[in-house]
Amino acid sequence: MDKPMWDKDGQIWMDGSWVPWREAKIHVLTHTLHYGFGVFEGIRCYSTDKGPAIFRLPEHIDRLFKSAHILGMTIPHTVREMTEVSVEVIRRNQLDSGYIRPLVYFGAESMGLNPRPCLVHAMVAAWRWGAYLGEEGMEKGIRVKTSSYTRHHPNIVMTRAKAVGNYPNSILAKSEALASGFDEALLLDPEGYVSEGTGENIFIVQGETLKTPPLDSALNGITRNTVISLAATMGLRVLEQRFPRDEIMIADEAFFTGTAAEITPIRELDGRRIGAGSRGEITRKIQERFFAIARGTVPEYAHWLTPVPSHANAG
Repeated sequence: MDKPMWDKDGQIWMDGSWVPWREAKIHVLTHTLHYGFGVFEGIRCYSTDKGPAIFRLPEHIDRLFKSAHILGMTIPHTVREMTEVSVEVIRRNQLDSGYIRPLVYFGAESMGLNPRPCLVHAMVAAWRWGAYLGEEGMEKGIRVKTSSYTRHHPNIVMTRAKAVGNYPNSILAKSEALASGFDEALLLDPEGYVSEGTGENIFIVQGETLKTPPLDSALNGITRNTVISLAATMGLRVLEQRFPRDEIMIADEAFFTGTAAEITPIRELDGRRIGAGSRGEITRKIQERFFAIARGTVPEYAHWLTPVPSHANAG
């Protein structure tokens, strides 16, 4: 059995200082803990022949700052500092690959719905994390259930922000899907069209065309953006347009994208087989291209990778 998250060796960066993992604590009256008003990122680091490298780190840090701006939070650190810390957290924890989690949150200086008396805090942690939806799912595809919960309307919460408080919606949908024997949930937007998964964007394949929902209620995913960029080099057409869930059922293929999920095929929706009921050929090619780039074997995409210095001098 894996150790709980709080019981690990290593270091976590908090407000400008490196803290032993087990000592990285906050007060129980921390504002964001009670009201969910904060922002975060999820970033992958991959093992390459030249050592660990972080995938599209500048884009993730840029989104972190934009998320904070949308919520009216001022991060008390520069883009450069948050970028450097995200590299250093891999080096200090001697990870060859892993998952990086920056979090920006309001502290325990005050309570109530006005967070402005509170200081803005920041932390960055990193740990080993394999395939989010399982290694078997990456190869054979996963089973998905349309959730009874609706995705956020952009005028209820601002969906361009990767905000802490947006995720109870995802947790409810994920829990419902797991309890029903599925691997993941699909959420529809307030008008009944496909939005995204609980932590993933979605694509369907129709011949040589990829179709993905517009960013009305879905997060502007960096892996989503990556797939759109790659499709253009693979002779695939991409349409960003609304579609109903039954269009997924009659698609040739379908897959989720996300930093945690990477490129995960969908073999079934609501008990209906999608395509051949397994990972499709186009999905496989996109997967292979994605992982080749992330693992540093495609030189023309080296600019998407931020190398991590040698572990030898980790302190």
